[in-house]
Amino acid sequence: MHFNGITLAHNKGTQDSATVKIPLPKTVRLPMSQHMGAPCEPCVQKGDRVLVGQKIGDSNAFMSTPLHSSVSGTVTDITDYLLANGRVCKAVTIETDGEQKISPEVYRPVVNSRESFVAAIKQSGCCGLGGAGFPTHIKLNVDTGKTPIDSLVINAAECEPYITSDYRELIERPEDVLDGINKVMKYIGIKKAYVCIENNKPKAIKDFTQRTATRSDISIVTLKASYPQGAEKVVAFSATGRVIGEGELPSAKGIIVMNVSTAGFISRYLKTGMPLVERRLTLDGDALRTPCNVFAPIGTPVSELISFADGSTEAIGKLLSGGPMMGMCLYDFDTPVCKTNNAILAFTEKAIKPKDEQTACIHCGRCLRACPMKLMPTEIERAYEAKDKERLKKLKVNLCMNCGSCSYVCPAKRNLAETNQLAKEFIR
Repeated sequence: MHFNGITLAHNKGTQDSATVKIPLPKTVRLPMSQHMGAPCEPCVQKGDRVLVGQKIGDSNAFMSTPLHSSVSGTVTDITDYLLANGRVCKAVTIETDGEQKISPEVYRPVVNSRESFVAAIKQSGCCGLGGAGFPTHIKLNVDTGKTPIDSLVINAAECEPYITSDYRELIERPEDVLDGINKVMKYIGIKKAYVCIENNKPKAIKDFTQRTATRSDISIVTLKASYPQGAEKVVAFSATGRVIGEGELPSAKGIIVMNVSTAGFISRYLKTGMPLVERRLTLDGDALRTPCNVFAPIGTPVSELISFADGSTEAIGKLLSGGPMMGMCLYDFDTPVCKTNNAILAFTEKAIKPKDEQTACIHCGRCLRACPMKLMPTEIERAYEAKDKERLKKLKVNLCMNCGSCSYVCPAKRNLAETNQLAKEFIR
């Protein structure tokens, strides 16, 4: 068995750009929903002084993770905030004081068991840094008695065009990545790890191969550079040969999949106690004169990033959070950087290819060949238009990962990927 996919231009123009810190913004806005699951509730009030690393949002919900201040300063507002996905949550606005004083809440956690390790990761505010934002402590807190975990798959594929933030983690902080892997393997009791890197990153592959040359418990897996190689089910199969079925989590097949930047963060948190308060992002696109990789405090307005990369909001025709295939269009230049952001792409109107008029399906089969999950997008489209729920279930539409490959290759320019998402929501 093999997974399908498509070939895209890589456009990794920032791969050799070392990550730099942006200047501290005057204000940050911190939405209480920055992860998959229940949003946090603010635990500060307007007028409160806060410090870097101080907890400002939390929830008692099972599927949630706390939020911490990325700056020192004063809480100036707590309001409802419209997220780019259309949902509304509370957001805390903080005016920075420029001092960046560290909160006394920041201290190196005491970890000496699986339980204390998972508890520490929860308090770190860590969620998956590859984009989905699944709370990391929940991923690690599997009942190994019922579901033995024998494989840790580190996802360093970074298959979307333009984005190089994970690559820079590999190049700039390889010791942290390996230490994070070691810690997860030690405390969760995992015997084998696979570091999966696409073959368009030969420098990283060579370095990690050398660093793990004497390790039989860590394998460096060279992946073909194709899209969507970094999708969870795809990378798990590429590393282990195990197929994760519809509705299954990787843990059902003895696997934990973790983004490479998440592994690096875990190492740094255990050493310093500093929770997740900043993100490395790639800034690219033809509307930016100086594409680069940056460290930005979480909550930084995107407009500050555009300015840092010598861009102008007037020149931007489309602004994306994430990659061009699975990223989300932003409606506001002051949208804040969140935990799950790994890139901001800004394009001029000239660079945006006009969408051709949609025509009838010509039954060419390209969408079937492109789909990594071997779905039948045209049949799903027909079933959705007929509002045939049982047919949609039989067609396994819930396996769709919204990679967009079907729409990308369709010569009739049909909205296949969009229809798949509507069909999934219709079933729900």
